[in-house]
Parts: sequence; C-alpha cells; structure tokens
Amino acid sequence: MKTTPFTHLHIAIGAKMHEFAGYNMPIEYTGIIDEHTTVVNGAGVFDVSHMGEFWVKGANALAFLQAITSNDASVLTPGKIQYSCFPNETGGIVDDLLVYCYEEDTYLLVVNAGNLQKDWDWCNAHNPMNAVLENASDTTAQLAIQGPRATEILQRLTPVDLSQIPYYTFREGEFAGCRNVLISNTGYTGAGGFELYFAPEDAASIWNAIFEAGRAEGIKPIGLGARDTLRLEAGFCLYGNDLDDTTSPLEAGLGWITKFAEGKDFTNRASLERQKQEGVARKLCAFEMIDKGIPRHGYEIVDAEGHITGTVTSGTMSPFLRKGIGMGYVKTELAKAGTEIFIRIRNRDLKAQVIKPPFRIKK
Repeated sequence: MKTTPFTHLHIAIGAKMHEFAGYNMPIEYTGIIDEHTTVVNGAGVFDVSHMGEFWVKGANALAFLQAITSNDASVLTPGKIQYSCFPNETGGIVDDLLVYCYEEDTYLLVVNAGNLQKDWDWCNAHNPMNAVLENASDTTAQLAIQGPRATEILQRLTPVDLSQIPYYTFREGEFAGCRNVLISNTGYTGAGGFELYFAPEDAASIWNAIFEAGRAEGIKPIGLGARDTLRLEAGFCLYGNDLDDTTSPLEAGLGWITKFAEGKDFTNRASLERQKQEGVARKLCAFEMIDKGIPRHGYEIVDAEGHITGTVTSGTMSPFLRKGIGMGYVKTELAKAGTEIFIRIRNRDLKAQVIKPPFRIKK
C-alpha cells in the first residue's frame, strides 16, 4: 500500500488503519462518533494527502478546462475556487473535483484519490489543445482542519489574515514557519474550516504545530470513518457511492455546476442540455428514517405499494440527529421534500421521508 507523509504518525498514536484508494489510511482513532462530535463542536485534523493534484498551465489552460469540466471556469479569477466535474461521453461523471485559479493561465485541479490515475488518463486523452499538464500528487501533502474552532487555532500559526479568505477562496503564504503553503477555505464536512497544501518535507512540522496550537481546544486527529458521516450529514456527494460513471450531474442535483455558457462546448454538452430541457427520470434525494433502522449502500428504496423505485447510495446512523439518514436515486416524482418512501432493510419496508439537505446546519 502507498503511504502519506503522516502514515507513521497515525500508526504511532494507535489509529485503526485500512486500505483506501491504494493508501494505508486511518479509519478511526477514538471512535467515529467521538471524532464526528469533535469536529462538529470543536476542531479536528484529517490527513487527505491521498487526494490527487494536477497543474494545468499555459496559454490553452482555460480552453482545456472549458472543454473538459462542466462548470464555467471562465468566471474564475486568481484566488477563487470552483466545484466542478468531468462529464463523460455517455452521460455520467468521470469524477468531481475542485478547480483552483492561481493565475490567468495557471490552475490546480484537486481530484479524488480513488480516481487519480483514471482522471490523469482522462485529462491527457482529452487535451487536443495541448495545455501543459503536471501531476503533482506525489509531491503534495494535504491536511483538512475542520470545525467551528479551526479558524482561531490556525490563525495562531500564520500571519495571513484568515478572516480575509472567504468560502471557496484561497491564499498562499507562510504557515507554522513553512513557506508557500496554500490555505484554502474549503472542506467536505459542513463544519467549516480550512484545507492546507504544502511540501511533504514540511508535513511533520505542520502537523505538530497544529496540535500544539489547538491543545486547549481539544483538537484531535480524525479518520476517514468520521469524514464520511460528516460529509453525509452535510449532504455532500461521495464519488463511487452517489456519483459514478452512470450518474448524470443533473440526476445528482449538480445542475448548478453544469453551465451551458455560450462558447463552452464541453464533453457531452448536447445530451446534458437535452436532459435539462426535458427533465430526468430519476433524481438523487436525501432522506431521514421515520421508523428505526439504518439505511446502507445498496439497500432498495420502495414506494408505499412495495414497488422498487431506487437504491440507497449512502446511508448511516447520524451522530448528530441520532437517527438513520441517507441518500439515493428515486423516480423523479418521489424526490420532492416531504415525500414518504420506504427503505427495505432485512425484508422489512421501513418508513422514511425525503428532506432537503443538509441534515445538520453548520453552527
């Protein structure tokens, strides 16, 4: 298995380790519920160095992004970040990603760890304009510091004014005595906070500085288990569960990142534009259990008559709500908030209700 610059630290403090996307990653330290609660109420640190980072540079960088991503990258200015996806030719999604605009002709793409090689191959195969592509995944370390106390803890370690970095923007500067750290107001927990990108040789210094700075606030390392429960409570999609090569961005509720701007001829645009005009037969919905039960990935979703109408894509027992929650694709007419659906759990159809996410409102 691959390792991150922090793997030895996770093992040393007793993390439960497991393979994820080819990496030896921490799943939990003190327990998923404890770690989840730590982030919601305070601050936690996630090792996300397994994520992929690609540079796109040169005079044709923007033209490349406009052709390969669904969102309109032309609106980005230096310091801005955009959520987007790579549509495929058959109506699905190659991956979802973040696009960072450094300069007019320099961008950083942050892609999912499990799709790193797939995305790199896709980008190279769809680059007729010969934009300069650089895979920086092995030379980039990343930590996500999330939670309502994250900002005050991190501010002790940098002269950069974090209050001047709004959501989905970034700055580059000194952090914990290390230079050229990218400080990004992003994260996939719904609890607020920042993500830091830096050279692997600075990993130990930055890790130790963060935990020392946040000692009084009870900052803790957080594993991938709590990362998943946090993102689900926030209503965020997970590639491989809620998004894949067969799910259209419009079915997934990602019409807001699918822009049909004039002159933006991206992959499969005509088909997706037709979907927008005609509507889709199924939609991704969020739901919470009314009857007691925990929905799991792959469980069938049925209507009041017991007819199968969809499948659970993500599900868990919510540490915040203390009830089962999930997401899944259903027939479009059942996706409206307030609709009653049923989750088939161990041959029993348990009542649930479609809601408008998020499940947990950020404090």
